[in-house]
Amino acid sequence: MSSFQVRPPSRPLTGRVTVPPDKSITHRAIIISAISRGKTRLKKFAVNNDCLATLEALKRLGVRITARRPSIVIHGRGLRGLESAAGAICVNESGTTMRILSGVLAGQYFPTTLVAAKSLSRRPMLRVLAPLRMMGAKIDSKRDAKIIEEYPPITVSGGNLKAITYKLPVASAQVKSAILLAGLYSHGITRIVEPLKTRDHTERMLKLFKAKIKIKANAVSIEGGEELSSPAVIDIPGDISSAAFFILAASILPGSCLTIKSVGLNPTRMGAVRVLKRMGADIRIKKSKTTAAYGYEPSGDITVKASVLKGTKVNRQEMPSLIDEIPLLMVAASSCQGKTLFEGVEELRVKETDRINSMVNNLNKMGAKIRIKQENTKVDIVVTGSKLLAGAKVSSFGDHRTAMSMIIAGLKARGRTVIDDIDCINKSFPGFLKLLKSLKQ
Repeated sequence: MSSFQVRPPSRPLTGRVTVPPDKSITHRAIIISAISRGKTRLKKFAVNNDCLATLEALKRLGVRITARRPSIVIHGRGLRGLESAAGAICVNESGTTMRILSGVLAGQYFPTTLVAAKSLSRRPMLRVLAPLRMMGAKIDSKRDAKIIEEYPPITVSGGNLKAITYKLPVASAQVKSAILLAGLYSHGITRIVEPLKTRDHTERMLKLFKAKIKIKANAVSIEGGEELSSPAVIDIPGDISSAAFFILAASILPGSCLTIKSVGLNPTRMGAVRVLKRMGADIRIKKSKTTAAYGYEPSGDITVKASVLKGTKVNRQEMPSLIDEIPLLMVAASSCQGKTLFEGVEELRVKETDRINSMVNNLNKMGAKIRIKQENTKVDIVVTGSKLLAGAKVSSFGDHRTAMSMIIAGLKARGRTVIDDIDCINKSFPGFLKLLKSLKQ
């Protein structure tokens, strides 16, 4: 466990940076390439603990993967070409690996057990297991009968799946993705209806692999029984969630001007940028004339200049497009003028840690004024901005986004901020501190 000290930089953040390839897209590219026909080369991919967990899981299932960084080549096995793993597969702390891969495993004719590390073992899985059972998969898990919930480890025994129409009770791209992938193995057309539009990387990737998929408003359907065809090469744009930390840093540190190159501009992931613009951030986007590759994901450059931020309202309907960035936006709200209301943030309770608790606890130590409004299961957060945060000893709570958000808060705060554990950053962004240091020098 490594602690880290941060102080306000002696000069503005300036220059150009390139953030790692998108984590969400990398997961999907690996999994879908593995169950397609032919070889797929990922020109670059996100090298972090979560995506490496997905790579290792597919290797355990018989997929040959060769690496020559920054590229990897995945030798697809087709829909039915995976092999039974010898023993359980550990996905460490990668919830994306566990949830999305469960959809593929639901279509296999052999059982597979997925186990998780400590934090993920406490995260709820019923939301994804329930629809897969409706499709015909047999799944065992650790159950809590008192609250009717299920947790890892899970054992998925697949087979003949049937198509279903499923209305998601909670907006979740991971659950949607698992059902879509299971739909590839079903007889008929599987249809999913979302309460709110979530990130659509899986739909875009499946289109790239020639799946029979249709999208209409908040509904997506896929026809099963057809093999996927590899596009041969995939280029993955920079991760907008990783870029968000540098966008906020440049916005709140006087005199800063920063350009983030070749970052993903998927509309379903741009919620944080839209909110920061509403708060007064000076953000300019230059879209690439050509997309990252084959027209499947938009990308471009983002230039940010320092500005004065003001409070705003973040509606419940916006949450699916920015839920991962709420900790960072709470930092923005704590250091801006006026009040900011975040509606419908209850999903933060079931992330790698309870992010409501982690961020409120930490930011209060730094002098922020935060109030939680809860009615039954619905949770809102009201943040009243402070002229200047004060450095403090804070905790990452073992959560990568909490840790990085508090480092950005420390750049704006008066004095020294100490984060107790930053090893968790490797989950999504191993090079975060090195990149940030290069801008401060």
